[in-house]
Amino acid sequence: MTRPAVLEIRDLRTYFYSRAKEAFIRSVDGVSLAVAAGETLGVVGESGSGKSVTALSILSLVGGSPGVITGTIEFAGATGAGTARRNLLEDLGRYVRVSERDGRIVAVTKDEPGWRARVERALTGVRGKEIAMIFQNPKSSLNPFLTVGQQISEAIRLHTPVTDAGEAKQRAIDWLERVRMDSPRLRFDQYPDGLSGGMCQRAMIAMALASEPSLLIADEPTTGLDATIQSRVVALLAELKSEFGVTTLLISHDVRVVSRLADTVAVMYGGTVMEHGPARDVLAPGSEPKHPYTAALLASLPSAQTNGGRRTVDGRLPVIRGEVVDTMDVPRGCRFYARCDRVTEAIRARCLGQEPALATVAAGHRIRCHLYAGETCAETRPG
Repeated sequence: MTRPAVLEIRDLRTYFYSRAKEAFIRSVDGVSLAVAAGETLGVVGESGSGKSVTALSILSLVGGSPGVITGTIEFAGATGAGTARRNLLEDLGRYVRVSERDGRIVAVTKDEPGWRARVERALTGVRGKEIAMIFQNPKSSLNPFLTVGQQISEAIRLHTPVTDAGEAKQRAIDWLERVRMDSPRLRFDQYPDGLSGGMCQRAMIAMALASEPSLLIADEPTTGLDATIQSRVVALLAELKSEFGVTTLLISHDVRVVSRLADTVAVMYGGTVMEHGPARDVLAPGSEPKHPYTAALLASLPSAQTNGGRRTVDGRLPVIRGEVVDTMDVPRGCRFYARCDRVTEAIRARCLGQEPALATVAAGHRIRCHLYAGETCAETRPG
């Protein structure tokens, strides 16, 4: 990473306690990532891999008690200047007491009011202004009792120097125009229920960008939209990226969306990062080296050349066998071991009993797999 990091996450852990099963759900478990100024970092993986919880943890929007976030989330704003860097999780550890046994959390005591008050103080002026987020379901994310225009205008007046209602309205209409909303003046006065899912998503994108954020988090921005609308939203995001160069954290289970928009990619599985590197290396089907999980994800993509997908010898589409690892019962070895088809006898014992480090295999390219353990001896800082 040659440009300064706007966001740098180190050893992020977000756990929730399940009272029914008397166990901790390790939704995010030791994630380290960085997003450079002006770049898009794409995060991919199956449902349940920890992608969305990672995004919500950045803004401390996770619910659940006693949910716990630990680690470091350094945010530097638009310039990435060292003097502006701050840890969004600073001092949160004061409100939590964690008991561990054999390296695993077994009990948590949490001062919930103190924790929440500290989060609000730390993130005042950050949420919505410096870091804006596009959520998965645009219809449920918009207030049904306010018009689209009122909501965008409110964001502009809260998070930009504009305070005049008339000027805020004009800027809101301008942003609706920029996101290619048809009849922007008409849509300004409509309620979310009167708009399609694609229109609501455009309104959400307009609201997020109208605040002029340093970092945009897009969490599954095409989920729930039909194929045609998905394609249009992706094209819009690509156009806006080219025009504004906003630093973006893009989360999606759709590898094709990420490959079109991302500069760098992180592949998550079981709450942690399995591979991280330039998009051209990580998502190119024929490139090596590649984590077995990444390779399996790419192999399962539909292909126009084979009438919908690459097929096995028996005519079936390839799938990743087995189920996603249960983050309440994470194995001590490699999290992907039970589903991996590249395990050799030489590394089987290590795969079973020792979690691999995130090893550097090329400049800016790291893989968490014992097949590449000889490349480096220690974890490196994200970059």
